[in-house]
Amino acid sequence: MKGYTRPITLIFIVLLIDQLSKFWIKLNMTIGQDFKVLGDKFLIHFIENPGMAYGMEFGGEYGKLFLSVFRIIAVSGIGYGLHYMVKNKYNRGFILNVALIFAGALGNILDSAFYGLIFSESTFYEKAVLFPEGGGYASFLHGKVVDMLYFPLMEGNFPDWFPIWGGEHFLFFRPVFNIADSAISIGVFLILIFQKRYFKEEHKEEDSIHSEVLED
Repeated sequence: MKGYTRPITLIFIVLLIDQLSKFWIKLNMTIGQDFKVLGDKFLIHFIENPGMAYGMEFGGEYGKLFLSVFRIIAVSGIGYGLHYMVKNKYNRGFILNVALIFAGALGNILDSAFYGLIFSESTFYEKAVLFPEGGGYASFLHGKVVDMLYFPLMEGNFPDWFPIWGGEHFLFFRPVFNIADSAISIGVFLILIFQKRYFKEEHKEEDSIHSEVLED
């Protein structure tokens, strides 16, 4: 288990926070309900989306099924890659970033795969019930992803001279997302920021191994 402890712990923590927050939202809030955390700049705002991250949708019933299957294949690939990186002693920071991405992807898969089976429908008037009589609101892999983090930091109108959107209303940051989405975004962002450091160290290790082989 050497090398696996930190990434597994990180994955477990992210999944625990993600799922606990989603369960609480489903059982205690109705669709569209919100409350302020930091004034008007950070709200807990409950919505569900049947598609992709940050509230985007994809292709209706069959699109949802395709997306769920694709997610499972993708997260399986990421999991295998993570195992390979740990086994071959890749940069620890890089491994933890990939673990964040894996945890986030897995967190949203759990929503899609199981929430339709274990929860009743959340509506604008009624909160969801866990393990309702008669079964849940959807079949396996057709559940909706729970989103709740909302940061409407800036609102106004584009100036008239602005290309394409001149004079139109804008809101930043419009998407509502969840802990799993955040983990994926943070993991990708950190890899982009520190990629030179991560891969520079990998090249150094490879050069060292080649030198040892030549010396032998």
